[in-house]
Amino acid sequence: MDTFFSKYKYFLLLHFVIFIWGFTGILGGLISIPAVSLVWYRMLIAVAGVVLYAGITQKSLTLALPQIGKAMAVGLVIALHWVFFYQSIKSATVSIAVVCLSFATFFSALIEPLFFKRKIYPYELIFGILVVIGLIYIFNFQPGYSEGIFYGVISASLSALFTVLNGKLAPKYEAVALSTYELLGGFLGITIYFFFTSKLSPELFHISASDLFYLILLGIVCTAFAFVASVLVMKQLSPYTVVISTNLEPVYTILLAYFIFGEEEKMNLQFYVGTLFILLILFANAFYKQKSKAS
Repeated sequence: MDTFFSKYKYFLLLHFVIFIWGFTGILGGLISIPAVSLVWYRMLIAVAGVVLYAGITQKSLTLALPQIGKAMAVGLVIALHWVFFYQSIKSATVSIAVVCLSFATFFSALIEPLFFKRKIYPYELIFGILVVIGLIYIFNFQPGYSEGIFYGVISASLSALFTVLNGKLAPKYEAVALSTYELLGGFLGITIYFFFTSKLSPELFHISASDLFYLILLGIVCTAFAFVASVLVMKQLSPYTVVISTNLEPVYTILLAYFIFGEEEKMNLQFYVGTLFILLILFANAFYKQKSKAS
């Protein structure tokens, strides 16, 4: 048993992290406060968690001023992504919001070449279009969630943008410092929004004990801990293993949503057929990318 664990501990840790990521949508459904307030608390708690981790492990948080500015700007993108993601959950269901994130594959195929100054690979567009076809199939048979789908697609586009922007910053800067300023940038951005919309008031801090508990879980476990663990995993496992395994996140989320929320998360057969089709496309995309790099 010890031999098995020592051999596969990073692989097991990876799937534990993916399972935790799958819980972010569940917690969004459980927390009753508005999406913007939810993200504000998530980023505040996560900043505190990462700074605490940096202090314990003596990681430096020093970056030059221009680097801090870039990191905070990217943090605004992730903050907006989370706001629209949680708004999608509150307007539709957890399952709908998670499946909408698959649109990020299509958006990435369009955005990444612009930022990395490379040509658009036809296979990326083909896989992205197939994902869109799968989503159209799902939503043709799953009416009544148009508002949630709209927010979910915006969330997916922002997710793709964040991933591309972070892909340019991550190799240059220390991971803990970069994440700290990204989270801080998102938190400060929402704080400024609250200030100008008069929402920075005592009512913001009137939350229930259950909401506070779920927010701490979301900020510490699903954000700060998951980040630290994912960095450790990516130092030990190949990018291919990480990417292809991450495609299981919607599966974990949909299963968790069904068992926690019951009938309100139960979808028709077409939803699950379409979701399976999208997952197969995502796995095929990751597999083809790995083969292309190897050849």
